[in-house]
Amino acid sequence: MSLFEELKGLGVDVDGGLKRINGNEKLYTKLLGSFTKAVKTYDVQADFDADACTEMIEKTHAIKGVSGNLSITPVYESYTKIVDLLRAGNIEDAKVLIKEILPVQAKIVECIENHIEQ
Repeated sequence: MSLFEELKGLGVDVDGGLKRINGNEKLYTKLLGSFTKAVKTYDVQADFDADACTEMIEKTHAIKGVSGNLSITPVYESYTKIVDLLRAGNIEDAKVLIKEILPVQAKIVECIENHIEQ
């Protein structure tokens, strides 16, 4: 199965992502690599203290942006909710959503890494 087919199976709107960059599959594939790097750089974890909320907002907002630009829909939608919850001070609900999205995010990252060289 191709990278794009696998990503579609994981809920990624590949067609929408490609449309944003005029159908350039090579560029989209390269940008998917930047998504995996962002996930590793910002390393979002659900077990953070309330005093780290500002840092967590920055991390989740960064991943939200990258995933939104690439139409990585499940990640984008979850991180949008997480950022809103964190900004509202609803840390416990944000932690629940983080726990739910991390396995999905890991599958998407694994799929990308299995198909492209970093």
